[in-house]
Amino acid sequence: MGCLDEGNGELENGVSMGCGEVDFEEEAKPDIAAIEDAVKVLLLGLGEDINREGLRKTPLRVAKALREGTRGYRQKVKDIVEGALFPEAGLENNRIGHAGGGGGLVIVRDLDLYSYCESCLLPFQIKCHVGYVPSGQRVVGLSKLSRVADVFAKRLQEPQRLADEVCSALYQGIKPAGVALVLQCTHIHFPDLESIFLESSQQAWLKTLVLSGSGIFDDRNADVWSDFFCLLKFRGIEIEKAHLRGSSDQWWCPSLSALSAKVSSKTVPVNPVMVTAVSSILKSLGEDSLRKELTGTPGRFVKWLLNFQSIDMDVKLNGSLSCGTDTFNPDREVNFKDRQIHCELNLPFWSQCEHHILPFHGVVHIGYFISEGFNPIAKSLVQSIVHFYGFKLQVQERLTRQIAETIAPLLLGGHVIVVVEASHTCMISRGIEKFGSSTATIAVLGRFSTDLAAKAMFFQSVASATTSGGQ
Repeated sequence: MGCLDEGNGELENGVSMGCGEVDFEEEAKPDIAAIEDAVKVLLLGLGEDINREGLRKTPLRVAKALREGTRGYRQKVKDIVEGALFPEAGLENNRIGHAGGGGGLVIVRDLDLYSYCESCLLPFQIKCHVGYVPSGQRVVGLSKLSRVADVFAKRLQEPQRLADEVCSALYQGIKPAGVALVLQCTHIHFPDLESIFLESSQQAWLKTLVLSGSGIFDDRNADVWSDFFCLLKFRGIEIEKAHLRGSSDQWWCPSLSALSAKVSSKTVPVNPVMVTAVSSILKSLGEDSLRKELTGTPGRFVKWLLNFQSIDMDVKLNGSLSCGTDTFNPDREVNFKDRQIHCELNLPFWSQCEHHILPFHGVVHIGYFISEGFNPIAKSLVQSIVHFYGFKLQVQERLTRQIAETIAPLLLGGHVIVVVEASHTCMISRGIEKFGSSTATIAVLGRFSTDLAAKAMFFQSVASATTSGGQ
């Protein structure tokens, strides 16, 4: 069976089929220790105390997550496919057509995968659709298509190469008449701290669609592609927007995009010690940091990470808050019957999970009582408060509390409610792999903790804004 009979084969494009995975615990110890040391260097470079609660075990958590997310380097397709080929007859000789193990198209759709972007080391999401046309009166177990795709996804990747590698591996591994692959890839667009204040709206995600084909799918005009595309259109996939092999969008990663390439008015020198630490992480994962696609990756990752440098945010924030309290008179008595709830909904934020050094982002909803004759807090100030606490190593629970505690002193009585809704990349790029999940947290201060009717009114406002497309 060709490459399946060999211990370590190579694909047509020179990509190794991978070596066998050995005892993870023993084999991984040196690499995990090296990654831990590198992560400590990065945290120290951010000005963090690596011994503080919440960060003490972060280096180990990050090391394990990265090893798990790049386990494809230690797996081989041969072990997955071998033994999963089953005899299946095609059509009877007196019938015209193709089906079964004699040429009937097989498609497995909507496989959720994730990979790490080789340009910035951030995870990106993948919706994979893979099809093949059997030959030799045999078919492959359907789960193996997903597992082979996952082997190559669990490496540092870019979309087109990922599609080509999976397609080539399946074509060589199961010897079908042809293999086709369509990947819908989604990359988080994480703005830097400066641009977030310069541009009011920020694109949260960048998306691309790539194709790859082998065998009878080599010809993009073949009828079999039409069958494949028709079955994918049921999922609302616009094939016309797909990038063909060799034409992958060079700006797929936001760190390489024209938007990110804008020269900042404030040049931040990249810490060479941190860059060296990232290079050592790449080596520990089994990569070559001198590979041309990776030469700039350590610097780009450090530049992104420095957005969360530990600085005295409170000093900056206090300067802003002093400008926002002049409309409030703490000596004035106000009857709650004269009050109404003012809401600021769907305020965007971006942050960084301090447990895994992975981004999370979402929206913040804030409600507070305001009386006749009182001006609401300027929305720009509220958004600034959200950003100031977002651009730190954080946990969502603390972020929610800090926003509430900062806004409360600006209000007569300090009656405020804050809800944060977020998507965490650590929920998809680790063993849990819970795609589509989101997390909501709440902080209530003052009257909102006891006034159920007021709380219900606020929640109704949040629900209305979300269903109307505000989120």
